[in-house]
Amino acid sequence: MAEPGDRATPDEPRSPWLRTGFVLAAAFIGFVAVIGAAIAVGSDTSGKDGSTTAPSPGTRTADPPRSPPAADDAECPELADERQDVPTSAPAGVTWTLYEAVALPSSKAAGPALADEDAARCYAHTPVGALLATSQISVRYLAADDWRKVTRTQTVGEGRDTYIADRTEAERTAPPDEGGGAAHGQIAGFRFVTYNDTTAVIQTVWRFPDGRMQAATTTVLWRDGDWRLEYPADPPAPTPVDSLAGYAEWGGV
Repeated sequence: MAEPGDRATPDEPRSPWLRTGFVLAAAFIGFVAVIGAAIAVGSDTSGKDGSTTAPSPGTRTADPPRSPPAADDAECPELADERQDVPTSAPAGVTWTLYEAVALPSSKAAGPALADEDAARCYAHTPVGALLATSQISVRYLAADDWRKVTRTQTVGEGRDTYIADRTEAERTAPPDEGGGAAHGQIAGFRFVTYNDTTAVIQTVWRFPDGRMQAATTTVLWRDGDWRLEYPADPPAPTPVDSLAGYAEWGGV
């Protein structure tokens, strides 16, 4: 992980799932098209743990506090965030760190409290905790080296097992990636569709280097003491958006 103030340097992502050739060869649709397209359209990218330095409104860009390894059986610590108001602007106290070239948010107060190179878990049972969970998990279940662990432990829903089976087959049969131009999407904004103490439905806007933006609708469910990403049998398609009007501007790069 980069020291505070250091700029992350470009590097090749370890996960081929983030590269255009591999994803297109896999011919996935649905939920992978929603999130995977946002983070998987380039290969000139940075390592998993480099910190971003470009500021965004309402956020503080720096290295997040180091957390203990996300051991599967480790109990989640109590987090300070107890606010139940749904955010309509960028939450305070959020830091951003590059994970496979995608800037992901974290908060000492709202999580993730436990993280390693694959999983980031233990989020506050609050709207901000849900927002951080959907941002982290939706990228990590695609990009992590041990994506199966992330998918099995941090996602739920009728489409989960099909995704695992289809991706396993795709990785076995897809041709090697030959690389491509640099073009990776980044989180640009969000808005809550609904929130209660068991379910959060959130739209996240992803911005591409060519200026194109898409809004992806994801759901996280409070299960077994943490937020889990729902992987439905029939995921909604992404929606093109022309601006961030109606969304809270939020991002790490």
